[in-house]
Amino acid sequence: MRYLAVAALVAAVVAPEVCQAQDALAQEAHAPVSLAVSADGSTVYVAEHLAKRVAFFDTASGTVQGAVAVAECPWGLAVSPDGTRLYVTGAAPAGKVFVIDLGSKSVVQTFDAGHTPVAFAVSPDGSTLYVCNRFDNSVGVYDSAGGAALGKIGVVREPVAAALTPDGARLVVANLLAAGAADGDYVSAQVSVLDTASRSVFASVRLPNGSTGLRGVCISPDGAFAYVTHILGRYQLPTTQLERGWMNTNAMSVIDVKAGTLVNTVLLDDVDLGAANPWGVACTADGKYVCVAHAGTHEISVIDRPALHEKLTKAAAGERVSDVSSSAEDVPNDLAFLVDIRRRVPLKGNGPRGIAIAGSKVYAAEYFSDSLGCLDLTSTRVNPAVSIPLGSVGEMAAVWRGEMLFNDAQMCFQHWQSCASCHPDARADGLNWDLLNDGIGNPKNTKSMLLAHQTPPVMSRGVRDKAETAVRSGMKFIQFAVRPEEDAAAIDEYLKSMASVPSPVAADDEATKRGEAVFNKAGCANCHPTPLYTDMQKYELGMGLYGDAGQPFDTPTLVEVWRTAPYLHDGRAATIRDMLTIHNPGDKHGKTSDLTEQELNDLAQFVMTR
Repeated sequence: MRYLAVAALVAAVVAPEVCQAQDALAQEAHAPVSLAVSADGSTVYVAEHLAKRVAFFDTASGTVQGAVAVAECPWGLAVSPDGTRLYVTGAAPAGKVFVIDLGSKSVVQTFDAGHTPVAFAVSPDGSTLYVCNRFDNSVGVYDSAGGAALGKIGVVREPVAAALTPDGARLVVANLLAAGAADGDYVSAQVSVLDTASRSVFASVRLPNGSTGLRGVCISPDGAFAYVTHILGRYQLPTTQLERGWMNTNAMSVIDVKAGTLVNTVLLDDVDLGAANPWGVACTADGKYVCVAHAGTHEISVIDRPALHEKLTKAAAGERVSDVSSSAEDVPNDLAFLVDIRRRVPLKGNGPRGIAIAGSKVYAAEYFSDSLGCLDLTSTRVNPAVSIPLGSVGEMAAVWRGEMLFNDAQMCFQHWQSCASCHPDARADGLNWDLLNDGIGNPKNTKSMLLAHQTPPVMSRGVRDKAETAVRSGMKFIQFAVRPEEDAAAIDEYLKSMASVPSPVAADDEATKRGEAVFNKAGCANCHPTPLYTDMQKYELGMGLYGDAGQPFDTPTLVEVWRTAPYLHDGRAATIRDMLTIHNPGDKHGKTSDLTEQELNDLAQFVMTR
């Protein structure tokens, strides 16, 4: 039966972007995550993440015509300009790029990439690959013929999607999360626009305040604009309701590629119905439509692209274009901006992520239902979408079902958000949220869910006795929904199954070894003992402000701390070193005031390897 093998897994299931020992699950689950299309539109290539293979879907017959296995879980796909090769990223800590010969349908070459390579692009002449190495915070530049590393371009934080202009001059990269402290007035992820000739950052485009969870990017056929999907969180409001996008809205930002500037950001939601977790985005070849997959609400938005730009231009000129918008500043708050120029098409499958367009048909990788969604843009049917199974259908095991529910915004009142909206890949979005479980007016930084069930109590102030309580409270007070107990139990199983991802910081060099000694010398190990790196106790360290003044805080685990910046309960420390120095008054976070610069650096490095 489908997915039953996962219940017997001894090795913990990790976040879907880093596939480790999941062979038992892979026997049945395919988990399609991204797509690419041949130049003639005859074949859709499907990265089946958990099955560790790339399937070849024939668009004429509507069936899968073979597959090629790869050694690591595939994530990104790119077809060479001459159509003879398919490049595939293996999303693992020791990342790989696999080269598939499309004539023989076999892997003919494998070369090394960085930590968790995901999306990438191929230069117009086919000579160069640009690979988003997610946890190295960089775009690697590689020779496509031999796989030689040609350079590395540093970007902001967790590059997960990239698109190249038709002339190859600009590479637009979507960074998943914001960087820096979270306690200021403006916290936002950025889009990196790279100059490929100089292999440097041409512009860093900051999105509207609260932008996070960037997942997809595409370029208009003329190369003038980039479209980036993301969540637009209203984190400066207390989480008292959800109506009209009070907490999270879902957006697409338009970037002027030549200028490297933000044109504007439009909301993909309706006034009373969220369009949660936008992911893949693609333009039709004629430029008429831009299509967006909504991974949380299982649908595709089809937007009239010329009409979109006409409206944006009018708003920028001060012309009223809706009941809300009569200026460019109004647009990111206008839930009716896309009325009459967009249609929302429900899909039959669950969790659409990557999308691709072949002729008049939009294909979507339906991650949790192991299927390929297909929407014909020329169809006049009320619901023209179909779903084509990629594997057998059967009973779904609790862990896999829990992950599906964690990502499913249809559980939520008016579908505004899923658990993953604030906890991407069950980690943290980098924003401070004012939840009501510990009062009002005291926002806290989102915590990773990794090890939450193993390290009670939970929440920054330890106000929930255990993670099981927090899961059920989250459904009630964050999603404003009443769900059956089996849903919460399945989410528990998913969260308990997660394993940490190895740090990109070297764990075996001399600085790390010296840092471990400093960790013990400074007394850090007293509250952060191995193996969980927390004693699960609460301490008052003089860090609380306003309603949190004088209150004790739960000792967080340091496992995977390299991934969870910013630090402290309100995200005031941008880095671990800042936490050890600037934000450690009275040596309450370890005796660090008498450490040398070298010792501080070594200690920070050791902590970042956990």
